[in-house]
Amino acid sequence: MIIRPITPRDLDALMQIAIESGPGFTSLMPDRDALSRKIDCSVDSFTRTVTKPGDEHYLFVLENGTTGEIMGTTGIEASAGTSRPLVHFRRNAVIHHEEDPQKRRIEESLTRCQHYTGCTEVCSLYLRPGFRQANAGKLLSRVRFLFMALYPERFTDTVIAEMRGVADHAGQSPFWEWLKHQVVDLDFMAATQLACCNHSGFIEKFIPAAPLYTRQMNDAARAVIGQVHEDTRPARHMLEREGFRHRGFVDLLDGGPTLECPRSDIASVRSTFRSTAMLQMGGQSPGSDTGKTCKSAIVANASCKDFRATVTDQVWQAPDTNKLVVTDQLAKQLGLGEGSPACYLSLGQIRQQSEGRQQPHQQSATEEIRYAY
Repeated sequence: MIIRPITPRDLDALMQIAIESGPGFTSLMPDRDALSRKIDCSVDSFTRTVTKPGDEHYLFVLENGTTGEIMGTTGIEASAGTSRPLVHFRRNAVIHHEEDPQKRRIEESLTRCQHYTGCTEVCSLYLRPGFRQANAGKLLSRVRFLFMALYPERFTDTVIAEMRGVADHAGQSPFWEWLKHQVVDLDFMAATQLACCNHSGFIEKFIPAAPLYTRQMNDAARAVIGQVHEDTRPARHMLEREGFRHRGFVDLLDGGPTLECPRSDIASVRSTFRSTAMLQMGGQSPGSDTGKTCKSAIVANASCKDFRATVTDQVWQAPDTNKLVVTDQLAKQLGLGEGSPACYLSLGQIRQQSEGRQQPHQQSATEEIRYAY
């Protein structure tokens, strides 16, 4: 399986992904014209000369190397909120003061804000059900951080991820089911479509600027604030191991959490190893002359427009050098020649970057392959 930039010939596959992923997958809506424009924007972004992040949107596809089928997508928005509003609810603790200190009370409110406008956003990650296999989800998630390590000038200092909120099997959000009775009586799919394209100022017109108090909500709506869809739990756990944390900002429509991390602190950014390729001819496995076993890793070329990456255990650091030994077959798949810039990111356990940090939930092998956010 190979990760590469999306192209116009992938439109049919992207449309199928938008349909399969359901109404909560807001970064890819099933609108063929809108998806075509998204592809054109991505193609332009990969070819553009960039010195600081702007309105670039990088969309990758995961391709089956044998059949050419598109297995999934993953993306990065360089500076979110520049082409459409990026609006959240901020969770606040509100203290109601009384003359008698014993009567003071604290309650939670949700206030509309644009806190993250201009931050880099990782998005559009979806692995199609028929292609859920070992390491596919890890590749889709972590390749974006390897790309950031290659091109830091293209991204901002803060990276965020808007996680898909809780919804039932019919795609209905308990949070929106309560909220719509306070703002506008639209089903979740319709509201999502309008909000995503900011149709006629949908957010400013219908989502109140005044605080909403969670005590006014029903139990079902209140319980899902800051929680993620069951198919998004593995993605959240993986991001938390990278160093991402929830700081109290949630989605306007489904209450899903937004996670954030300084780009330079993301574990996979810090762990990406830049090198040059040394081709191993004749089918001999890298490392065989040393007796060592190669570990699974993401390996990529260092091109932007022609970026290619895959998961393999067929690379090795050459003894006494910083070069990566790569088989000739793999080199052809990644567009690598002798001495070409290359990079390597181990798929081993992500180490926590600071002592005393709480260890996130440990992911099971079956959990790793279920992704959507």
